Amino acid sequence: MINTTAGKVALVTGASSGIGEATALELAKAGYTVYAAARRVERMNHLTESGIRPISMDVTDDSSMQAAVEKIIADTGRIDVLVNNAGYGSYGALEDVPMDEARYQFEVNVFGAARLTQLVLPHMRKNRSGKIVNITSMGGKIHTPLGAWYHATKFALEAISDCLRLELKPFGIDVIVIEPGGIRSEWADIAADKVRAVSSDGPYAPQGNAVASSLSSESNQRRSSPPELIARTIAKAVQAHKPQTRYAVGFGAKPMIFLHDVLPDRTFDAFMRRTVGVPSNYPTDASNSTAASVRYGGSSPASRRS
Repeated sequence: MINTTAGKVALVTGASSGIGEATALELAKAGYTVYAAARRVERMNHLTESGIRPISMDVTDDSSMQAAVEKIIADTGRIDVLVNNAGYGSYGALEDVPMDEARYQFEVNVFGAARLTQLVLPHMRKNRSGKIVNITSMGGKIHTPLGAWYHATKFALEAISDCLRLELKPFGIDVIVIEPGGIRSEWADIAADKVRAVSSDGPYAPQGNAVASSLSSESNQRRSSPPELIARTIAKAVQAHKPQTRYAVGFGAKPMIFLHDVLPDRTFDAFMRRTVGVPSNYPTDASNSTAASVRYGGSSPASRRS
C-alpha cells in the first residue's frame, strides 16, 4: 500500500492533553510529521518518544503563532494539516460573567483558530492542497444552561468553517468540522470551576450549582467517550480523498443534535433543564439581585486546555 502521508506535516494545537494529545499521537502513527503546540511545552516532552515535535504556542499571542508557523516552514517547507483544537469552556450566567472573560473566551476559541488559519493558508494555497480541521462541539449546534459565551464561540467557529469551506474550494483545501460530544478530558472540570466562580451564589445560584454538579459528576465522566475516539475520527478525515464536512462523534453528539433539530425550542429547553437538573422556576432573593454587578469589575484570564 502506498503511504500517502509520507512527508506530510500536521500542526495540532492544544496538544498537551485530551483530544489534542491523542490526535498528535494518532497522526504520528499514521505517518505524519507532527508538531504538537501548546503553551506548556514541558507537558508534551513525553510525546517526543513517538517522534512528535513539541512547539510553544499561545493562540492569544500573535507573535507566538507567527514564530511557530515560521519554524515549521523553516524545518519542513510545508504544513498540510492544521487541527485547531485549543479551547476551553467558560460557563456562568451572562449577567455574572465579566466581559473580560467573555472576550478571552472568544480570543482562545475563535480568534486564535482564525488567525492561525490565516498564517498557514498561504503555504497550503501554494501546494494547492491541505486540510483545516476545526474542533467545535455538539455545543456548536445545541445550547445548555449558563453556557452562553461558550456556545457563542462554537456557533461562531461553525459559521467560520462553512464560509471558509466555500472560499478554499478553488485551492483544493478541505475544511472539516469535528463536533465532539461528551469527552473525558480536563474540559469538564475547567468549565465546572468557571461556573462555580461566577454563579454559585446570588440570583443564579440554583442554576449555577446544578450545572457545576452535572459537569463534574462521576456519572458524566463515566459516560463520556475517550479522546482517542475523536483522534481516530480526525485521522480518518484528513486522510480521506473527499472528507465529510462534519463529523459528530462521541457521547451524546448525534442524538443531542438530532433532538435539537426536531424538537420545538421550548421543548428542547425543558429537556435540557431536566437533563442538567436546573429548576425552571424558583424564588429570587432580591437582596442578591445586584450581586453580579458589584462582584466583578473585570477578571484575569482563567486556565484553559492548551
